[in-house]
Amino acid sequence: MPISVGHDTSKTRKTLTVGDQSVAYYSIAAAEEAGLGDFSKLPAALKVVLENMLRFEDGNTVTTDDIKAFAEWATKGGKNPREIAYRPARVLLQDFTGVPAVVDLAAMRDAIINLGGDADKINPLNPVDLVIDHSVMIDEFGNPRAFQMNVDREYERNMERYTFLKWGQKAFRNFRVVPPGTGICHQVNLEYLSQTVWTDTDQNGHEVAYPDTLVGTDSHTTMVNGAAVLGWGVGGIEAEAAMLGQPISMLIPEVVGFELTGQMVEGTTGTDLVLKVVEMLRQKGVVGKFVEFFGTGLDNLPLADRATIANMAPEYGATCGFFPIDAETLRYLRNTGRDEDRIALVEAYARENGFWRGADYAPVYTDTLHLDMGTIVPAISGPKRPQDYIALTSAHTAFAEYIEGVRSGEDASPTAEIRWEGEGGHPEPEDIPGDEGHHKRGYVPTDDGHYQLHDGSIVIASITSCTNTSNPYVMIGAGLVARKARELGLTRKPWVKTSLAPGSQVVSAYLEAAGLQEDLDAIGFNLVGYGCTTCIGNSGPLEPAISKAINDYDLIGTSVLSGNRNFEGRISPDVRANYLASPPLVVAYALVGDMNVDLANGVLGQDKNGNDVYLKDIWPSSKEISDLVDKTVTRESFQEKYADVFKGDDKWQDVETTDSKTYNWPPTSTYVQNPPYFKDMGSEPGTISNIEGARVLAVLGDMITTDHISPAGSFKDSTPAGQYLIERQVPVREFNSYGSRRGNHEVMMRGTFANIRIKNEMLDGVEGGYTKGPDGKQTSIYEAAMAYQDQGTPLVIFGGEQYGAGSSRDWAAKGTALLGVKAVIAENFERIHRSNLVGMGVIPFEFTGGDTRKSLGLTGEESVNIKGLDSIKPLQEVPCEITMADGSVKEIMLKCRIDTAIEIEYIEHGGVLHYVLRNLAKAA
Repeated sequence: MPISVGHDTSKTRKTLTVGDQSVAYYSIAAAEEAGLGDFSKLPAALKVVLENMLRFEDGNTVTTDDIKAFAEWATKGGKNPREIAYRPARVLLQDFTGVPAVVDLAAMRDAIINLGGDADKINPLNPVDLVIDHSVMIDEFGNPRAFQMNVDREYERNMERYTFLKWGQKAFRNFRVVPPGTGICHQVNLEYLSQTVWTDTDQNGHEVAYPDTLVGTDSHTTMVNGAAVLGWGVGGIEAEAAMLGQPISMLIPEVVGFELTGQMVEGTTGTDLVLKVVEMLRQKGVVGKFVEFFGTGLDNLPLADRATIANMAPEYGATCGFFPIDAETLRYLRNTGRDEDRIALVEAYARENGFWRGADYAPVYTDTLHLDMGTIVPAISGPKRPQDYIALTSAHTAFAEYIEGVRSGEDASPTAEIRWEGEGGHPEPEDIPGDEGHHKRGYVPTDDGHYQLHDGSIVIASITSCTNTSNPYVMIGAGLVARKARELGLTRKPWVKTSLAPGSQVVSAYLEAAGLQEDLDAIGFNLVGYGCTTCIGNSGPLEPAISKAINDYDLIGTSVLSGNRNFEGRISPDVRANYLASPPLVVAYALVGDMNVDLANGVLGQDKNGNDVYLKDIWPSSKEISDLVDKTVTRESFQEKYADVFKGDDKWQDVETTDSKTYNWPPTSTYVQNPPYFKDMGSEPGTISNIEGARVLAVLGDMITTDHISPAGSFKDSTPAGQYLIERQVPVREFNSYGSRRGNHEVMMRGTFANIRIKNEMLDGVEGGYTKGPDGKQTSIYEAAMAYQDQGTPLVIFGGEQYGAGSSRDWAAKGTALLGVKAVIAENFERIHRSNLVGMGVIPFEFTGGDTRKSLGLTGEESVNIKGLDSIKPLQEVPCEITMADGSVKEIMLKCRIDTAIEIEYIEHGGVLHYVLRNLAKAA
C-alpha cells in the first residue's frame, strides 16, 4: 500500500541519487534554507523525529510551528515539550501482545459492522510483522530431544491461537506472521526486518527514502536502536491505533547524551557494560527521555554490543537508547546479509541528511553522562531489579547480605534434602565461611545419597533472551567456557535446570560451525527452542522433588539468566532471587550451582586429576572469541537462515483456517474470545465525569511492574483464572500461561493483580492477588472487583514510585479497566503504562505537594471523590477528597496525567480504539 506523505511540491522534498537509484527524500538542510530554523545541533535521534514532521506536514496534524519547535529545542538547552503527532513507518508485534491486538482488530470488524460501517476499513495501514516467539516453554531440557519435544508441546498448547493468527494473516492486509521456531521478534527485527533507511512508494508512485522507524508491542523493541532504527515499545492499544493510521501523540522529548570513551578490557563482555549503563541511567533518571550514545568509544563498540545496550532501555527507564549511523552500522548491515544497494543508500542518505556520526559529531543534549569502558568489570544484577548492579567479585557477599535481610531473626538458613537418580555424582563437602553456627552454607552429601538444597541453590541457569543471544561475542564466549569446562571434566550441578534458547536460527548455525554446540550440549545447555523462554517466565516446571523442597522448606531458590528482566515472580514461581548475567557467566554459575560461591576467585570444582579449577582457567581470551566470530558469523549464514522466514515448518503449514472478513469466534475456546470493549457502543462519544464514592481496590508500593499487575507466567488451579479453566474442563497440565491466554479476557481479568509476589498494603503481610471485599473480608482482587461492580461502585488503585515499570503489557491496563478501576493514583508512572491506561479509559493521577499513600496514612478503608474532571485540561491539577475510615476528610490536589488534548478525546470516547472505530465508521 502506498505511503501517505507530504506533497511533491514541498520545499523540503529533494532527490537523492545513489548509483542507479534515484529516490525522493525530505531534506533537513532544505528546511533550514526555507527559514524554519537551525537544526544542525540536533541529536540524530531527534532528527529522525524532525524528518517525520517534514514528511507529514499537512497544516493540520503537523504544522510549520511543530517543525520550528525543534530548532527552539536546541536553543532552549534541549527542552521544548511541545505536543506532536508522530507516525512510525511500521509496527512490530510478538504473539503474547500480538494475539490480543489481532483479537481487538477482529472485534473492531464486528463492531464497525454494528455501527453501519465497512469491515474492510479495519486493516493495518502501516506494515505489521508479528513474530511468534513467546509461546515455547521449557518442559524438556538437557538432552538432544529437548527442542523437538518443546516444539511439539508448543503446538499442542497453542493451536487455537495459531489458527487465529493464521486467519488474521489471510484476513488483514499489510500483516505478516513469522511462524514459531524462527526466533525472537527483536532479534529477527535487528537481523532481518530492519533496514535503517526505509523506502516506499508514495501516493503518486514515486519512491521515497526515510529513516526506518517503528513501534512495537514489546518494551524491548528498543533493541533495534543499536542499528540506528528509532523504535520503542507501546501498549497493544496504542500500536493498534498506529496500525490503523492514527498518529502517536507525544511530546518532543529531552535527549540525554551518554558519552562512551575507551574500550573494553580483557575478560569483560558487552553484558557487563550494559549492566553498568543500566545502573547509571536509573540513578540519573531518564524516564520519558531519549538517550543517545556518542563519543570516541563507539569506534571500539561492535553493533552487537550496541544492540544489547539499546535492548535494555526499558530497564534504565528511557523511551529508547539510540546509536547514530556510522561505519559500524554499515559493517553490520553487510555482515547480516542486507542488499548492497540498500547499504549504499543508508550511507548516502545519512551523510546527505545529517544523520551520520563522524569525527565532528557534536550535538546539543539536554544533559550528559560519561563512562570510560576501560573501567568495566565482570558483573551481575539482582536479585530483583535489573539496575541492582553487583561486581562479580562482590556477588557472593551481596547475596549473603540479601539472605541475612530475608532471614533476619532466624537461627539458620533452611535446607532440604533431595534424592537424585541417575548420573551427576556427589559434590565434595564444602562449607562457605560465615558466622559460626549461623547461616552455614554448602552442599553436604549425606550417607544415603541425598543432597541439600538451601538458600542460594541455583535451580535455573538459562542462556536466553534476545538481549544477549543476539551478540555472537558473548555466545561464542559461552561456548568456549563450556568447551574448556568439558575438557577439564566439569559439568553442571545436577539440581540446575540448564537451557539454551537463542533469538534466531543464525546462532545455532555459528555455534555448530564453531563446534561449540557439542560442548554446550555436554554440560546441559542443549537447544530448547527459539524464543523468549526463561526471560518471560516460560522457564517451565522444575523437577518435582526440587519444587517440593523449595516450597516445603521456604527456600530462596535462585536463577541466573542472560535476559533483561528479573522481577519478583517473573522467572519461576519456585524462584525468589534472580540474577542477570552474561552467557559465559551463566555457564560458569551452572558449574557451581550456588550463589554463595565466590565465582570470581573461588574454586569452581576439581579437574580430572583432582586439581582445583578457577574461573580464569575456563575463561576465553578476547582474541579467541573474536577469531571464532570472524570465522563463523558470516553473511551467508544470515542469508540462508532468513531466506524463507515467513514459510515456517511443516507444523505451521499444516495449520488450517478459514477465509472470511470476520472471525467466527469459537464459543468453547479458552484462548480466544470476543472482548467486551465495544459492547453496546453508540456512534457518539460520552463525556468525562467526576469520580464519586470510589472504593480502594489495592494500595501498592514502589516499583509495581506490569508483571505485578498482569503476570505472564504459569498459575495454579486455586487462582480465579485456574478455577475458570477447571470449570471448563481444562486440566491443569493444559493451563499454559497467562501470556498465552491474552486472547481471552475472562482469564486475563482474573489474572489482573494476581502476581504471587504482589503485596497489597491493605492486608497485613499477605502476598498475592488479594484484597478486602465490600464486606471487609479478605478475598481475591477479581472477586472483590466483581462484587463492587454489582453494586455499581467505582474503584481506584493507589501506588508508589515508578508505577507500571517493565513490559509494554497492554493487559496491565485492559485488566485494570475491566475490573472497574476508574483511576490509578501514584507518585509517578512509567511512560508506556500511563499511555496504556489512558488508551483504556482509565485516568492516571499523580500525588502533588509531597503527599504519598504513606504520608496520608491510607489503609484501603477510604472512599474517594475526584472533582474537576468534567472540565479537565491536559496536566491539570484537580481536587481529591479522601474520606477516612473514621469519617474524617482529607483534601489533596492531584495532577491529572492526561498529557495531551487528543488523550482527553480518548477518555471521552472510552478509549483510543473507540475513538478510532467511531471515526472509521463515519468516514465515507
